[in-house]
Amino acid sequence: MKSILRTTLSAIAVLLGVASAHADDGALIERGRYIARIAGCNDCHTAGYAMSGGQVPEQDWLTGDAVGWRGPWGTTYPTNLRLSMAVMSEQQWLEAARTQTARPPMPWFALRDMAEDDLRALYRFVRSLGPAGQPAPAYLPPGQEPAGVAIIFPAPPPSR
Repeated sequence: MKSILRTTLSAIAVLLGVASAHADDGALIERGRYIARIAGCNDCHTAGYAMSGGQVPEQDWLTGDAVGWRGPWGTTYPTNLRLSMAVMSEQQWLEAARTQTARPPMPWFALRDMAEDDLRALYRFVRSLGPAGQPAPAYLPPGQEPAGVAIIFPAPPPSR
């Protein structure tokens, strides 16, 4: 009898732990959704988001964009985060967020300065969306003309 009671209590504890883990993951995903909105991730990484005042269905979020950003560095394109994060572990994402630098206009320094819990939440949210879309066009070095639309980004001010 003690064995059955012990087994039943252990099973309940495991189930409660699983439910708690799912609730925690749900809270992280919600936090990540919020961060993607307020941090401006969608502004570049979701086609048409900024121009529509954020009226893009969530199923289309963070799939990159073929609109380039052109400046003295060349032409960059917003990465398809859903494809990128689909092949990264959470630890790889945290490392990349802390150590990467990127060409303008990507505010890589904002990721570097973001709290680890917020980076984890953003990762969980993007992963919850699942992979979708196509890879962004490849970077073009200075002097190469983009095939499609590119926004001309101003040169940085002269150093003092």
